[in-house]
Amino acid sequence: MLLNYIWIAFFLIAITVAVFHFIMTGEAEIFRSLVNATFDYAKFAVMDIALPLTGIMTLWLGLMNIGERAGAIRFLSRIVGPFFHKLFPEIPADHPATGQLMLNFSANMLGLDNAATPLGLKAMESMQSLNPNKDTASNAQIMFLAINTSGLTLIPIAIMAQRALLGAANPADIFLPLLMATFCSTLGGIIYVAVKQKINLLDKTILGWLGGLTLLIAGLAWFGTQAAPETLERFSTVFGNGLLLLLVAGFIGGGLYKRINVYDAFIAGAKDGFSTTVKIVPYLVGMLVAIGIFRASGAMDYLVDGLTALFGLLGLDTDFVAALPTALMKPLSGSGAKAMMVETMNAYGADSFVGRLSCLFQGSADTTFYIIALYFGSVGIRKYRYAVQAGLMADLIGVVAAVVIAYIFFHA
Repeated sequence: MLLNYIWIAFFLIAITVAVFHFIMTGEAEIFRSLVNATFDYAKFAVMDIALPLTGIMTLWLGLMNIGERAGAIRFLSRIVGPFFHKLFPEIPADHPATGQLMLNFSANMLGLDNAATPLGLKAMESMQSLNPNKDTASNAQIMFLAINTSGLTLIPIAIMAQRALLGAANPADIFLPLLMATFCSTLGGIIYVAVKQKINLLDKTILGWLGGLTLLIAGLAWFGTQAAPETLERFSTVFGNGLLLLLVAGFIGGGLYKRINVYDAFIAGAKDGFSTTVKIVPYLVGMLVAIGIFRASGAMDYLVDGLTALFGLLGLDTDFVAALPTALMKPLSGSGAKAMMVETMNAYGADSFVGRLSCLFQGSADTTFYIIALYFGSVGIRKYRYAVQAGLMADLIGVVAAVVIAYIFFHA
């Protein structure tokens, strides 16, 4: 229901701002911009997202079917089962969804977006098979969305590469601050949903796994601060892509060991790729068009100006406000947020406080509305319950953490 109101609000606010702009300036071009945005973003949703996703989905659903028939997913489920059973109590022990969830989260943390999306869609489909109310999000699905929208990434290679292209003296200097900010976002999302679902976060299994993850992130953060930028980039490339290739080899090897027809298993799973992608097209078009006209109307600029005035009235330092467009755009559009980040670094400098903060905003959260539309749309869920609130809460925690951490590390 909340997403319904937000979707309507995007359109109403955009149209209202456009009319106000026309009355004040007499420029009719604003209406052309809004209409063009509807066509451009509808095309973007289908041509740039849905069609490329079809091929990726076909490949990975085929590989996933090999992994399932070979027993690899059940093997992963047994490893993470105790922890995931506490966070996702609705999912039975040794259910394939557990292994699929682990694969999705691992791919996301390593920045392997092309692999993470089909793995996540498969996990969502498995959780939907356990969902008694097919049009309503289950507790497990909401926890899954909260973790996904928090955007936990261990090695933000894409952001560091963009900083290098824009002339940053040390492109990797945002590594540790960004890791801290995105971990705060993920932890905040888990806690918010756990409180809603009355999950005991003091359970020794949950504390043990979260503590272990904290140590892992601390270790990677230390490595990131000690290693040279080129070493860090090489490590990220070898580790992330090597793990992905090892996963594929493991699936195929397991299939051969089990004496299954690997190619037939691949084809059987791959057939679902196209049909799954078709299901999500209406949700993508609807959400991205709404976001597009919101941007084209200039409503985002008015929002940033208003926040600047508000923080100024409160007597707070407003140096961070110039980076806020990236934070405000991130839940709406990944490409839009990336564009905001690049524009901010171009305007203020890649090594400026604002430029670095925009990078933290880009990496500390994910595209909440896009992810919800994608994953829930793929299984026909229309009632999201508090999933949107959980995603936005994780985003907010990430933004606040990014601001605080940026002031500690980068503000003179």
